[in-house]
Amino acid sequence: MAKYGNIKYKGYDSKKEFVRKKELELLEKIGEISNLKKQITYELIPMQYEIINKKKRCIERSVKYIADFQYNDKNGNLVVEDVKSPATKTPEYIIKRKLMLYIHGIKIKEV
Repeated sequence: MAKYGNIKYKGYDSKKEFVRKKELELLEKIGEISNLKKQITYELIPMQYEIINKKKRCIERSVKYIADFQYNDKNGNLVVEDVKSPATKTPEYIIKRKLMLYIHGIKIKEV
């Protein structure tokens, strides 16, 4: 059992995510999308550090968002997609979704 009650399936966080990957692979095969990638990391807030005696010391780790899928639609537009259930729409995810739009100008497509 995983973090949100989902069951890992064939290397994916859930069966729903696995099924979506198969759908996207088919769409790529027929030319509806291109450049399909999975688990793409975006930095939202860089690491915060201080310098003591000319050495960097991390005081806050970076904040990252990991997209389930990324691809280009038929018009060449970048699409960043996340497979979501009500349980995974956490306050942390919602903040990261807002930061993706604010920092990177990317609106996450939730499926």
